[in-house]
Amino acid sequence: MAAGIERIDFRGQPALRLATGNAAAAVVSLFGGQVLSWTPPDGGERLYLSPQAVFDGSTAIRGGIPVCFPQFSDRGPLTRHGFARTANWRVLTERSSSDYALVTLELSNDDIGQTDWPHAFVSELSILVEGSRLDLEFEVNNTGGESFDFTAALHTYLAVREVEEARLEGLHGYSYTDQIEAGRVQRDSGDALLVEAEVDRIYRRVERPLLLREHGRSLGINADGFTDVVVWNPWLDRCAAIADMPDDGFRRMLCVEAAAVHTPVRLAPGESWWGRQTLVVL
Repeated sequence: MAAGIERIDFRGQPALRLATGNAAAAVVSLFGGQVLSWTPPDGGERLYLSPQAVFDGSTAIRGGIPVCFPQFSDRGPLTRHGFARTANWRVLTERSSSDYALVTLELSNDDIGQTDWPHAFVSELSILVEGSRLDLEFEVNNTGGESFDFTAALHTYLAVREVEEARLEGLHGYSYTDQIEAGRVQRDSGDALLVEAEVDRIYRRVERPLLLREHGRSLGINADGFTDVVVWNPWLDRCAAIADMPDDGFRRMLCVEAAAVHTPVRLAPGESWWGRQTLVVL
């Protein structure tokens, strides 16, 4: 595969393939502004994309890294997780060399036709593939005359070989809201998070990098700007109820999401905010 940025068709959706000279690559769908695949130089796919994902534009694509904006989950009046993951993004800039590939996508209020969201904004998503690293930076600008609040997340589906044998390290001591237990606030007391049942947690004010270990390979996960971390795995019963995911799909994925949920971001007219998530193969 030649280094650079190529316009492609991915299962009927317009997309970009980013590639570097050391065989790192990513696929980005313009529908949803969504990274669908990331293969670092070791050649192993690091993002989970459901084999039953829908690509007809009628619903969000299950897997990869959906952008949740301007609402996380059902925390507001909009459609679950907001409109960004089902909108058509535009390519703003492209840059590449033998060492890296970088693309920036743009979405604004003019693109969404969303009557329940009356605020003017411009958002940008920059995706960088470089060496063994994938970097996503999400920026929101208030271009209107009134302040607005939003919540957001990079809903990252990480691919694992067997979720029960994976360990997520770095969350010890942090408080989290347990969505499985009606929003009960608890404190993480283990040296690693092991997935042995359904997990749906929103960790608050996480300030240290995380490490996902499994089967002799490790992935570093770091966030800037985003204050929270969401960890999600639907497990057996919930997964079986998800139409666009195979019944055993929960075994092959773990969502570790950079998020701004507990304290919504408020932007005054003319203000901007940004958040970043970086994944690094170690």
